[in-house]
Amino acid sequence: MDTTRVLGRFIQVELADDQDAVIGPEDDLLDRGVLDSAGIAQLLAFIEERFAITVGDDELVPENFRSINAINGLIATKLVPPV
Repeated sequence: MDTTRVLGRFIQVELADDQDAVIGPEDDLLDRGVLDSAGIAQLLAFIEERFAITVGDDELVPENFRSINAINGLIATKLVPPV
């Protein structure tokens, strides 16, 4: 599963105002205005359903949602099997 591609597609189609704009994996989604509080809530619902994970309240910090790569990193920590 290519999480980066799945996230990028969802963000581009569902959250970006300008669907023709290119959103790269390191682009700052918050500074560019792609994500606001409503967008984060929508993205969070998508992530939890699509990847069958739960994101805790303590993980709802800007650093985890700043870019597609940051979101991907958050998801990756949830998908790693416990040791």
